[in-house]
Amino acid sequence: MAMCVTDIDDKIIARSKDLKQNYKDLTKHYENEFIEDMKMLNVARPHLYCRVTDYIPQIIQFVKRILDKGNAYTSKDGSVYFDTHKYGMYGKLSTPISNSFHPDKKSPLDFCLWKTAKEGEPFWESPWAPGRPGWHIECSTIASTIFGNSIDFHSGGIDLMFPHHENEEAQSCCYHEVEQWVNYWVYYGHLSLKREKMSKSLKNTISIREFLEKYTANQFRILCLLSNYKNELQFSYDVMDNAIAVLHKIEHFISDCHNYIVGNWDTGNVDESTLFRCLEETKNSVNTALANDFNTAKAMKSLINLINVVNKMLHDPQGSTNTSSTCIPAVAAVLNYTSEILFKFGISNPNAVNDSRMDSVVECLIKFRGAVRNKILGQDVKDKTLLTACDKVRSELSTYGIIIKFCLSRIPKLKLVGVSRNIK
Repeated sequence: MAMCVTDIDDKIIARSKDLKQNYKDLTKHYENEFIEDMKMLNVARPHLYCRVTDYIPQIIQFVKRILDKGNAYTSKDGSVYFDTHKYGMYGKLSTPISNSFHPDKKSPLDFCLWKTAKEGEPFWESPWAPGRPGWHIECSTIASTIFGNSIDFHSGGIDLMFPHHENEEAQSCCYHEVEQWVNYWVYYGHLSLKREKMSKSLKNTISIREFLEKYTANQFRILCLLSNYKNELQFSYDVMDNAIAVLHKIEHFISDCHNYIVGNWDTGNVDESTLFRCLEETKNSVNTALANDFNTAKAMKSLINLINVVNKMLHDPQGSTNTSSTCIPAVAAVLNYTSEILFKFGISNPNAVNDSRMDSVVECLIKFRGAVRNKILGQDVKDKTLLTACDKVRSELSTYGIIIKFCLSRIPKLKLVGVSRNIK
């Protein structure tokens, strides 16, 4: 997986002038901020971050080949434009409409492959004129350099279908001499605030860091999963409250299933055959929903329905007070499937505690136990109740993979030998 990082364009140049800052320093700052934001949202990191300015020689060769094939032309100032009329298959992804008249363009739909630099702007030498790449050619060149003449999946915001992706497809098909360059276009939608798309240009954004001061990455991901990407998603406290409620339902469900499986459950009336049948129906409906244009909203609805069925069985007050061993496999199967789907959706273990925080908690507990035990051993106390309690803590921790050993010297020391990552 590769991600194109646009580190040179008109907006970047204008911003660097306003701030009187080198455009390279400016883009590097925002690139690092973006990467950190994605990490906080638990978004999978691409294998490659590809900066446009690192691919200038390849971009120039890409433009040159399209020119040589007769699918582009140069203007008076040395800029290069793609000839949409000459291509003949323009408009594969959408109905192209453009009011962008330019005296140097043969058609309003023609788009820039190489843009001649104005005075004071960053530029690179080329066979046509000193300048920089056009917007669309960057992604085509970088993707072709890495993946070749065919791409399985290409993603982007739904607003990029036209003109960006339409233009990418056209110029790439010309370059590679193929009828289809991308097999599947995958789009993501936008959050709206007061009926307007959140955008820095509109100055109506809530930063990711501001958002995470109040909410979690899992809550935000649930919010997105509950809505189809093609539908407008209005951001509000109410929709976030709904996402939080859904996540809480999932968290309690996972916890209850674990307790049922290990025998820590007092009520319940689990019907094994009904549960297995419902599980298979859910698997089919989730697969169908995801195969239908990644309809995550419908998939989540099916998953929540399965959770409701299990919850009703587990919390049936008329059920047996003893967990039936014959029903444990059914509950475990539902739990495993639910966990698998949540993992695929990018939901981190809702009941897991951050490893570093868990290590700190364990270390604090061990030190407390050691301090109490040493205090008792240093005194002539007949009542050994606290000492017995400390030994009990040590024994119970061992069942969770936490082993306490002593490194004896002049001063007793505690050493944390191992911490199991299956701590509940």
